[in-house]
Amino acid sequence: MRCHLKKLVQTLVGLLILTCLYISMRRGQETEQEREPVDVARLIGNYSSEKCSPELQQNTLCLRASVRVLAGDIPHRQRYLTVGLSSVKRKKENYLLQTLHSIFNQSSEEELSEMVVVVLLADFDLRWVQQMLTSINKLFPKRLIQGQLLVIHADEEKYPPLTGLKRNFNDAPDRVTFRSKQNVDYAFLVDFSATLSKYYLMLEDDVSCSKGFLSSIRGYIRSKGSSPWVTLEFSKLGYIGKLYNSKELPRLAHFLFLFYQEMPCDFLLSHFRTLLTQDKVIRFRPSLFQHMGTYSSFQGTYNRLKDDDFHDNPADNPPATVYTDIGIFENYNPDEAYSQGGSYFWGKTPINVGNFFLVAFEKPVIPSRIVIQTGLKGNDILQSADVELGEKVVETTDGVKCTEIHNLGVLNKGYFEFQNIHQTVNRSVSCLNIRVAASQPNWVIIKDIQVWLRK
Repeated sequence: MRCHLKKLVQTLVGLLILTCLYISMRRGQETEQEREPVDVARLIGNYSSEKCSPELQQNTLCLRASVRVLAGDIPHRQRYLTVGLSSVKRKKENYLLQTLHSIFNQSSEEELSEMVVVVLLADFDLRWVQQMLTSINKLFPKRLIQGQLLVIHADEEKYPPLTGLKRNFNDAPDRVTFRSKQNVDYAFLVDFSATLSKYYLMLEDDVSCSKGFLSSIRGYIRSKGSSPWVTLEFSKLGYIGKLYNSKELPRLAHFLFLFYQEMPCDFLLSHFRTLLTQDKVIRFRPSLFQHMGTYSSFQGTYNRLKDDDFHDNPADNPPATVYTDIGIFENYNPDEAYSQGGSYFWGKTPINVGNFFLVAFEKPVIPSRIVIQTGLKGNDILQSADVELGEKVVETTDGVKCTEIHNLGVLNKGYFEFQNIHQTVNRSVSCLNIRVAASQPNWVIIKDIQVWLRK
């Protein structure tokens, strides 16, 4: 009996040892499999069918032919705006999916029909690329199907040398490699995007967007009229919110690729602007994009950079023409107060009772909120004025007038704000008028006029 029991115990112990050995071997095999690099051929996707013209091939690089489309279809119809962002694997938090959610959630379906978002998964770790691709396919199938989202990748062998580069600015070799690769990433991205839309907006992969940012961008472009520009800026941080006319993108891609090892991308973008003779920054205020990342994509260092000009819900400021009978100082024209471009209207004395500052909307609108700010650092405040909405704009021998008036109130220490206007004046209006109620000896600055519409 004891002998039988002893053999049974030995048999069980042997089976246990064999089981442990088998499990250990399997884990070792799985670990080795996990360490195997992902073959680039396993990434499902085709190289871009967007070929360069013979003329373009003679005069610049043809980078788009090196880009692999991993998800989404290139739209058949040219859109109004392409939003381009490049993303790499981060050592700590990753914000790409949050950024995509913000872009889509802060835009109406009408706006999205005029937009395509292009994401360059720019890391050489193909396992990470595949993971991000899987997440994007799972979270944004509708946007991919509707041609509102494209995911692309450029293979590592398509890049120029990224080590042994010049150490300009005395940067450490790893930082030089990082910023040089980033320049090439953006070169691939902007060249691929050149034919997708009329305008191109550069973002980072860790930003949140203001509501209806496309409409704000469209309105600001319209306000520039025929005035030439190279870059319009919708944030004051780095290369967040830089807008380009798409016809400039092949040239920009060539510029970034040619000088990729010389300096960081934001420096190159500034040089590109000045080389094309736009000396001054043209920036829209308030900022439409906010940096939300806490850890940088370079070494995961802490980075709490914020744009204090950012507004989550910027004014609509529908298209309008601005008139005044107050004398204008130099180039501080009336439309500067309404364009949200950072400048203002500056009026000279005499300023008398009855002088006006009138915003005539191109189409009748229903405002929900109006904010008016006058003066600058406590000086040149408009001391006394009535704020009115009018249902009609009439041209007379004395100029343009706002008629069929609804009085909203008066300026208080040069400031006016009225919310939920549509609950008081629930009808379309054609003009907003600021009418001087008392003469004043000092000049006047009208800094901002902001109009939100009923949604």
